Amino acid sequence: MTGPMTYRQHAVATLALGLPLAGGQLAQFAITLTDAVMLGWYDVTVLAAEILAGTLFFVLFIFGSGFAFAVTPLVAAAEGRGDTTQARRVTRMSLWLSMLYAVLTLPILLSAEPLLILLGQKPELAALAADYLDILGWGIFPALAVMVLKSHLAALERTKVVLVAMLVAAVVNGLFNYALIFGAWGFPELGITGAAIASLVMHLASLIFLVIYVQIATPEHALFQRLWRPDWEAFGQVFRLGWPIGTTTVAEVGLFAASSVMMGWLGEVPLAAHGIALQISSLIFMVHLGFSQAATVRVGRLHGRGAVAEIRRGAVVAITMSGIVVAFTIVAYLALPAFLIGLFLDPGDPARAEVIAIGTLLLAASALFQLVDAAQAMALGLLRGLQDTRLPMIYAAVSYWVVGCPVAYVLGFVLDWGGVGIWLGLATGLACAGVLMMGRFWRTVLPQLAAQPQTG
Repeated sequence: MTGPMTYRQHAVATLALGLPLAGGQLAQFAITLTDAVMLGWYDVTVLAAEILAGTLFFVLFIFGSGFAFAVTPLVAAAEGRGDTTQARRVTRMSLWLSMLYAVLTLPILLSAEPLLILLGQKPELAALAADYLDILGWGIFPALAVMVLKSHLAALERTKVVLVAMLVAAVVNGLFNYALIFGAWGFPELGITGAAIASLVMHLASLIFLVIYVQIATPEHALFQRLWRPDWEAFGQVFRLGWPIGTTTVAEVGLFAASSVMMGWLGEVPLAAHGIALQISSLIFMVHLGFSQAATVRVGRLHGRGAVAEIRRGAVVAITMSGIVVAFTIVAYLALPAFLIGLFLDPGDPARAEVIAIGTLLLAASALFQLVDAAQAMALGLLRGLQDTRLPMIYAAVSYWVVGCPVAYVLGFVLDWGGVGIWLGLATGLACAGVLMMGRFWRTVLPQLAAQPQTG
C-alpha cells in the first residue's frame, strides 16, 4: 500500500485478525467454562472446589504465559522487517523459558491442599481442589507450549487455524467432561477428577495439532529444527520482555484470585456465585483480549516497518471495536442476570435461588467495570506492540494490589458489604489501571512516536 490506510481499511484488517483471535480465546476459555457449567450441575460443593483449583492453575499459567505473549510483538516486528530468522529464534527461546517455568511451578500445583488450607479454605474444598490439580497440574507443560505457538502464529497472521484448533478442542473437551463427570456412555462417574482428565487431554491434543500444523504449513521458519540448541541472545530478549508482561498479567489475575479467596471466607454459596459471575465476566473479557492481541500484532508490524503514522488510526479503530462489545455486555448483565447465572446451576439444586440472588448483584457490579477493564486490556495490547512493558507492569501492581485489593477488603469486610463490596474493589483497581495505561499510550508513547521520522 502506497498511501495511508483509511479507518475502514484499519477496521477490516483488525477484524480479520481480531475475530479469529477472539474466537480462539473464547474456545480455549470454553474448556474451563465447560468444567464450571457441568460441575455446577453435578454439585455446588464440587464447583466451589474447581473454582479454587482453577484459579490457582490459571494464576500460575498466566504468569508463565508472559514468555509466550512476548513472542507476538517480537515476531511481528521481525516479520515487519522481513527477518524470518529472528522470528524463529525468539519463538524457540520462548518455548525454552516456558518449559523451564513449568518445571518450577509443577510442585506447587501437585501440593495445593496445604496451600489452600493456609489461605483459609475449608479442608473439604481444599482436598477436592487438590484432587483436580493432581491431574491437571501436568497440563501446565502443554498449555504453555500451546500459548507460545498461538502467539507465533498470531504474529504471522495465521489466526484461523488457531481458532479451528481451539474450537475442536472445546467440543471434544465438552464430550469428555460429560462422559467422565457424570459417567455417561458407559464411562465411570469421576466428578471433579473426570473434569481434570478431560482438560488435560485437550491441552495435549491442542499441542499436537499445532505442532503438526507449524511443521507442515510454515517450513520456512523451521521452528523445531535444532530446538535443543541454546540461543542466549534471543533467550535474554524474550526474558526481558516476557517477565514484565507475565507480572502485569498475573497482577490482574491475582487480584481476581484474591477476590476468590475472600469470597471463600464468606462461605460456599457466595463463592459459587462469585465463581459463576467471574466465569461470565471472563468469557466476555476473552473478546477484548482477542482484539488486544490483534492490536499487538498490527502495531508490532507497523512499528517494525516504521509506519508510525498508521498506529494512531489503528489504535482508534481497535479501541472503538472493544467499546462496542462493552455496550452490549452492560445491557446483557443488567437485563439478563438471573438467566445467565442459572445456566450454571441444576434447576433442582436447593442452593440455586440463593446463588442466583448473590450472582445477580455481582453481575451488576461487573457491569460497572466493563469499560475500564476493556480499556486496560486494549492499552496493554497497544503498548506491547511497541515493546513497552516495564512501566505498565508498575501501573498494574499499584492499581491492583495497592488500590484494588485493599479497597475490596475494606468494602467487603470492614464496611460489611460482602460480595458486592469485594467486586466494587475489583472495579476500583481496574479503573485505576485503565486510566494510567490509556494515559501512557495517548499522552506519552504516541507523542514520542510522532516526533520520530515516519517512513510508512
